[in-house]
Amino acid sequence: MIGHRGGPNKIGWPIFAVLFLLPFLVPVTRELATGGEPLWTRVLMALLVYGYGACYVVFPTVFRKPRQVKLTFGAVMLALGLLATLLVDTSPYILLYATATLAFLFPAGWAAILDTLALGAVAVVLLADGRIQTDGGDLISVGAITLAMFFMANLVRAVRRLELANQEIATLAVANERQRVARDLHDLLGHSLTTITVKAGLARRVLESSGDVGRAVEEIREVEGLTRSALSDVRLTVSEYREVSLAAELAGARAALRAAEIEADLPYAVDNVLPQLQSTFGYVLREAVTNVLRHSGAERVGVRFGRDWLEVADDGAGAEAAQGNGLRGLTERVGGVGGTLHSGPRPGGGWVVRAEVPEAEPPAVQAVRAEPAGGLA
Repeated sequence: MIGHRGGPNKIGWPIFAVLFLLPFLVPVTRELATGGEPLWTRVLMALLVYGYGACYVVFPTVFRKPRQVKLTFGAVMLALGLLATLLVDTSPYILLYATATLAFLFPAGWAAILDTLALGAVAVVLLADGRIQTDGGDLISVGAITLAMFFMANLVRAVRRLELANQEIATLAVANERQRVARDLHDLLGHSLTTITVKAGLARRVLESSGDVGRAVEEIREVEGLTRSALSDVRLTVSEYREVSLAAELAGARAALRAAEIEADLPYAVDNVLPQLQSTFGYVLREAVTNVLRHSGAERVGVRFGRDWLEVADDGAGAEAAQGNGLRGLTERVGGVGGTLHSGPRPGGGWVVRAEVPEAEPPAVQAVRAEPAGGLA
């Protein structure tokens, strides 16, 4: 009985093993009890036979043991089986317990070699004793059953490997999903919370400096809208239904930079960007503007993009420390569509982030020279 984890069932196996051993143990025990050999000889034979049977009953306990223990146990059991087969005047069937056990305990190659050698040794002894005619059929049956056990053992190993592979795939899927959610929430909430902080600060400064309640209320209203939008985006991100739009991110960047009193040089249209890249570039624009608001202290930001590239440059005090989880996540996003992301200081001061996804070159078309309609003259 094979359990769901690849080993024999701990409860049912002892009962099954004893029942399977009875056709071998009962006649041997009767023969030893009524035989005419000396008592010490019969005692030694009984120890050999019952020790061999005990090995068959307990062999499932070594399934989880180190390989050295399994090899030693299998070698001892095979030796006992060979001695019992050769010394006890009974059918070669008794060797089956050892050969079947080796098929499950040993690696496939070692099991095939040792079982073949054991069966070959028994065949040679039967041939030498002149018993090949009477017991040869039993030996062939043992070989056939051993072969079936060999393939069954390899099937069990294959199923076990598939179970382990499925567990590993499930673990990797969970890890990838966690990484996706973490990256999306970072990209989403980092920008939204930064913009909310900037707008709330602007409303506070307006109230403190000029007392312009109307403008402060307008800024607070925008904060409320951003909060609702961020909450909706979080829900959609968790369910993986959220799509980032480059046009929407461009409008959001304009509003966030204006609230932070940073001069923004932004395009007004995104038509010249390839449609399949607009979502990826939207993430790049969002993270780059968020980093400007958080770290740079910039006074001016410029955004430029073409069919397959986008560049965000500022005149702030950029530093290597700016390359945190957000830029690493963007590198993965851009790499996922076959592009590259570069970020670093630019000549003259400031920081630049550039994403580029080279277009695949169309396959070369071989020119075919047309012949005159009437063929060759």
